[in-house]
Amino acid sequence: MTAGAQRQALDAVHSARPIVARLSTRANSEDLAADLIEAWNAIEGGLRSLVGGSTLGGQMLIRELRTRHFLTLEQANALAEFHAAHERAGRTGYTPTEGDVNAARDAFLKLEAGLMGEPAPAVPASATTASAAAATVQMESIGRRKSFTDAPPVAVPASSASRPSWVAPLIGLVVLLLVGAIAWSLLAGRSGGSASLDQGVTAYREGRREAAQGAFNKAAQENPSDPMPHVYLSRMAREQGNLVTANAEAVKAVQLGPSSGPALRELASTLFAQQNYDGARTFYIRAIKADSTDRLSQGYLGCSLMRVGRVDEGNRWIQRAGTGSWSGCARAPGSAPGAVGAMPGTTAPPQVQMRVP
Repeated sequence: MTAGAQRQALDAVHSARPIVARLSTRANSEDLAADLIEAWNAIEGGLRSLVGGSTLGGQMLIRELRTRHFLTLEQANALAEFHAAHERAGRTGYTPTEGDVNAARDAFLKLEAGLMGEPAPAVPASATTASAAAATVQMESIGRRKSFTDAPPVAVPASSASRPSWVAPLIGLVVLLLVGAIAWSLLAGRSGGSASLDQGVTAYREGRREAAQGAFNKAAQENPSDPMPHVYLSRMAREQGNLVTANAEAVKAVQLGPSSGPALRELASTLFAQQNYDGARTFYIRAIKADSTDRLSQGYLGCSLMRVGRVDEGNRWIQRAGTGSWSGCARAPGSAPGAVGAMPGTTAPPQVQMRVP
């Protein structure tokens, strides 16, 4: 295992931290199932990084890592339990349990600790609330602090009654200038981020992929809370067949915009490309909830349903979406999944909008 692969894997695992932290059986069952799928998706991306971006997944990937001694037996068993929970969460009508949540937390902690070279803390069986999840996921190092009562008294100088009358107006002017400078820098940064994103979209439409990638990376740095640069970076990686990077960028986009239709759709499309049709179905549904007019999500929700055997329901969604690249699913439901021309978002639609990439 190279240092670069280990660093990349750790970054991917760290991206799952906020997802694992919010796991709670008190949440809506559909949201909890989606979080379990999303968390495993991020973890699996990290695992693939350890073997140089392998296309293996699930139990096969865990066995490969165990064979190469990249995982301990304890880590492998914990990951296998998490993967089983992820598989159950993808089933229609399944309600995740406390055991599924604890399996996710335990696997996350053991894998992260192993990559960081630290012992993993135990997951308490009673940790079912979101606050307990955050407490178990976060590794805090509490140092001994000196009490403020031990500090010697500090003399406070008395204010001078002879302060010149011009001091107060000068201080007010300085404060006003500082506030103006801060506001200008914030607006300039926001404007620059938008400009970089616009430049990336233009380059992407024109087929200048290197320029587009550079612009999207710059936009992500300038506006770290904006999911859209990561949506485009994921899509570009997916179109090139780099599903590890596509997965990491899509997960990041959903973390930044959990109710963003384009982000949810991109993660669904990445899962579809990985032939994880249950996971794709879950996130296409969330994308449609975020934007009921999203025909691509409707169409490929139909394709995902057909891939898991729900043909009649899938056909209804495809008919609802109308004609599009997803129409091939209805004509040939047994065709190779994710084939060229059938993968969602392989080519830009005629009207590419910022809202729906």
